[in-house]
Amino acid sequence: HLRCQEHISDCRSGILSNELELERINAIITPLIKNGQSIHQIYESNRDVLMCSEKTLYNYIDACLFDVRNIDLPRKVKYRPRYKKPEFKVDRACRNGRTYKDFQKFMEAHPDAHVVQMDSVMGNQGGKVLLTIHFVDTSLMLAFIRDANTSRSVTDIWDLIFRAVGRETFEKLFPVILTDNGSEFSNPRAIEFGPDENSIRRTHVFYCDPSSPHQKGAIEVNHELIRRIVPKGKSFDEFTQEDIFLMMDHINSYKRKKLNHRSPYEAFSFYYGEDVLNRLGCRPVAAEKIILKPRLLKK
Repeated sequence: HLRCQEHISDCRSGILSNELELERINAIITPLIKNGQSIHQIYESNRDVLMCSEKTLYNYIDACLFDVRNIDLPRKVKYRPRYKKPEFKVDRACRNGRTYKDFQKFMEAHPDAHVVQMDSVMGNQGGKVLLTIHFVDTSLMLAFIRDANTSRSVTDIWDLIFRAVGRETFEKLFPVILTDNGSEFSNPRAIEFGPDENSIRRTHVFYCDPSSPHQKGAIEVNHELIRRIVPKGKSFDEFTQEDIFLMMDHINSYKRKKLNHRSPYEAFSFYYGEDVLNRLGCRPVAAEKIILKPRLLKK
């Protein structure tokens, strides 16, 4: 009975549109909203083209799936939310075959596969957010800033990394990705295969159990170093990707006891080479120049 109820809940959550459909709707409504039109006006004028309800458009905007936000709607920002809205997932069945138990079975069959953990670090609500990627074996962490916490922003970054390092290196670096159940990670197929539906698989994505951050504890611990520089509650809106690269260079050059007093940069370089680090945008920082305080990114 419990399994049945869980299955029913999964089927009734999320959105019915894929990312191509969202892009099509986005191209229709965004220019009109920026011209000052209301959702109701846009819907009534384009009902037969949008092929969804007016309420659905509001839900998609709430979920940050379009280029416009609630603040772009002249009346919406005047009203306080009445209840917490559910997360919208691109693929409602994204966990099928990708649960933590599936991850454990995969690792039993592939014990030599390196695990990479993925997560988001939030700034102010509705503002910029970080995507963090943590190599468990070397403690090296990559971080990329995104304008909004959307699925598309996540898949775009993975495609960027793929182009930067090439297929052979990508498959070597990222054989297994473990993440949580956030809606921004709800399009695992796009991460696993890339933008081309006919592409060859390049990685495997798995999800932690709900409310179980300890299952990817390594990345959670490393986030504490980010919070030394950008305290919790501080907005990321003023930062650029260059600022984030600088922050991560200082963090990755910080020596760790568990790495036999080597830095993550040194450990990663030993296993994968300096050239790969350069292509990932990583640079070493001398030990005496490392700063893990907010003044590192002070504008």
